[in-house]
Amino acid sequence: MESNTTNYNLPGLWERIKDSAKRLGRFTTKKALLMYYVLKSDSTPKSAKAIIYGSLAYLILPINLISAKRHPILGWADEVAVIAIAYRKIKQHITPEMDQEAEETLDKWFSR
Repeated sequence: MESNTTNYNLPGLWERIKDSAKRLGRFTTKKALLMYYVLKSDSTPKSAKAIIYGSLAYLILPINLISAKRHPILGWADEVAVIAIAYRKIKQHITPEMDQEAEETLDKWFSR
C-alpha cells in the first residue's frame, strides 16, 4: 500500500517559502517547514492537516488581507501571524526527525 506522504505536492509552496525565507527570517521559515513536514506525516490528524493547508495556502495564494506591496511591514506581518497561529495549533505533532530535517533545509537556504 502506497503511503499518502508521496501524494503531497503543493505547487509553488517550496519556491514561495524559499523566496520568503530571507525576508521572514529563519525562525518563521522553520515553522512553515515544520508544518509542511507534519502535513506529510500519515499520523497527523485530519483536523491538524486542515489548519496547515489553510495557513500554507495563505502563503502561496496571491490574495492577502494586507497587501505587502501597499503596506510592506504590515503585509509581511499578517503572513508571520498566520504561520505562528497555525504552528501553535499543530506543534504537538512535530517529531525530532521533522525538526532535524527542517534544520538541514534551513542550513542550505541560509548558507552564505
